[in-house]
Amino acid sequence: MKAQKKLIKCLVAVFTLIMLVGFLPTRAYAIEAGDTVDAVETTGEAAEDDDNSTGMKAMAAALAVGLAAAAGAIGMGIAIAKSVEGISRQPEAEGKIRTSLMLGLVFVETAIIYALIIAVLIIFVL
Repeated sequence: MKAQKKLIKCLVAVFTLIMLVGFLPTRAYAIEAGDTVDAVETTGEAAEDDDNSTGMKAMAAALAVGLAAAAGAIGMGIAIAKSVEGISRQPEAEGKIRTSLMLGLVFVETAIIYALIIAVLIIFVL
């Protein structure tokens, strides 16, 4: 349990770091121009804004799919480990445990596919 809490804290720290790194290019551009971020956004620099927006979309999509896949893989690993442990304790319940495991894995994989769909929507719709 402590290892899981530590892993979650590490994932939150990495997520926060990625979000900060994604925010830095906007601030750096504003500092180079000698304006505030609000002034840069209102000047109408369309080409630069499009490049920055595309980069942010790509980062958001990659982050969504990456975090969903990582969390799903961890969850699947834990579920498989627990099901094998349950089967080893009660071999006569193997069929029921396996059915429940497969159903759970399908739901976890569905959540990952939803994240992929959201990432595609971020890239092509927004």
